[in-house]
Amino acid sequence: MIVIKSERELEAMRLAGAIAGNVLDDVATWVAPGVTTREIEQYAAGRIKHYGAKSAFLGYRKYPCHICVSVNEQVVHGMADSRRVQYGDIVSLDVGVVYREFIGDTARTVAVGGCDLHAQKLLDVTEQALYQGIAQALPGNRVSDISRAVQAEVEHHQFSVVREFVGHGVGRSMHEEPQIPNYDDGKLSPRLRPGMTLAIEPMVNAGRPEVRILSDGWTVVTQDGSWSAHFEHTVLVTENEPEILTWPEKMPSKLRAK
Repeated sequence: MIVIKSERELEAMRLAGAIAGNVLDDVATWVAPGVTTREIEQYAAGRIKHYGAKSAFLGYRKYPCHICVSVNEQVVHGMADSRRVQYGDIVSLDVGVVYREFIGDTARTVAVGGCDLHAQKLLDVTEQALYQGIAQALPGNRVSDISRAVQAEVEHHQFSVVREFVGHGVGRSMHEEPQIPNYDDGKLSPRLRPGMTLAIEPMVNAGRPEVRILSDGWTVVTQDGSWSAHFEHTVLVTENEPEILTWPEKMPSKLRAK
């Protein structure tokens, strides 16, 4: 069942989304060569607490971290450890927070100090694919319109979309219906209606699309060792243009970073 949010519920989702966006901004700015992924995760935990929110990830299906930190060939669900990020690495930061019982979910891949041109193109194309998908989150469209827009942008630049992991509805629960593939699976998908809230999240590999899960049971990596990027926003379908709920500038002044 796809949950249509009431205006009161959307008020809470806007706050949760803004907090998630602000935490992501804080962490993305803080990442620097030499820090460990555990230090990144601990810094994020502090920022989530600062805004009066809780991690939506910690404890979810026994996941042990406050955010997901995935480096280079790691696609999603990377777990914090003693690994130090180096100049030229790319780091995917996936932030989910709970505030007033609702969830904001957002992600971004950042270059550590800078990166080579191919890696930067991967980041740029993945982010652009996200916005191409968001542009299709219009009432009367289908979920597959989002999927096709993402896939077309990615494959136009000779990259590949991950197929095993997809976007999803989000609200009181981390994963609600509908599922939102980043490719056209050929199935008849649901129509979009005002009040739907969607986590749209392209996961894009520089090489082939195949992935595997490491022995830790969580960390997803590319099969061929190519690097991967991940961008995500929580988006509201409205009567008109889609509304991005995870923009940090929507943070109320009383909740902003001090």
